[in-house]
Amino acid sequence: MPDIPTSNLSSPDPTASEQDIAAFMNDWLNRLKSESTRNQLQLVQQIAQLGDVGLEALMSFLLERQSSPTGLIDGKVYQILLVANTSETKDFLHRHFPQGVVLLRSERNIDYALLQTLLVQQDFEAADRLTLEKLCELVGTPALQRKWLYFSEVEQFPAIDLQTINTLWLVYSEGRFGYSVQREIWLSLGRDWDKLWTQIGWKSGNNWTRYPQEFTWDLSAPKGHLPLSNQLRGVRVINSLLSHSAWN
Repeated sequence: MPDIPTSNLSSPDPTASEQDIAAFMNDWLNRLKSESTRNQLQLVQQIAQLGDVGLEALMSFLLERQSSPTGLIDGKVYQILLVANTSETKDFLHRHFPQGVVLLRSERNIDYALLQTLLVQQDFEAADRLTLEKLCELVGTPALQRKWLYFSEVEQFPAIDLQTINTLWLVYSEGRFGYSVQREIWLSLGRDWDKLWTQIGWKSGNNWTRYPQEFTWDLSAPKGHLPLSNQLRGVRVINSLLSHSAWN
């Protein structure tokens, strides 16, 4: 069997038998399962660069994890397979993950399929606009017409729906975005809103970040940068979001 490198991956010897190649990839997949999330995210990129044998290994890995809680690694592998766009990966995703890896649960029959698609594609600006629309949809016609929320409406959101929206943001941003990320930062800062605005890039000094041109719509943004909330109306809405029972 080919030696397994200790750092960067190299392709298996092209003269190796199918059995040896399978053993080579099996060892790497076992390592993938045992690594920290941060190392997993790096490792799947390396595995994908092995070509067809690497993509096949990632498909096996994702299928094996189908019965496990959805994590950051599932979103990353799904995105890699989608971008690969081979006939094999397209067929695999169509058969096993037609909408994505996140189960789209909703207590009020809200359809989050398009939100999942936008986040898979990392079209974060469009996903942010759609997130607000979906939150208004949870409330009903009055909120959809005015296009913003009262804090008292946020308090009535079903936990399942907030968890679905948060998981979508979390899984397809490598853990950088989502309400739970903002909440964690907020709590670590002693619930100090001014410190939060600065840390997540919503304010610089006395100046609010201007929408949309001054926000960062990719993974280079500060952790917790997205999704947005309109702070011109004060902190009551985001306080209700970050204090919601969905995170208990």
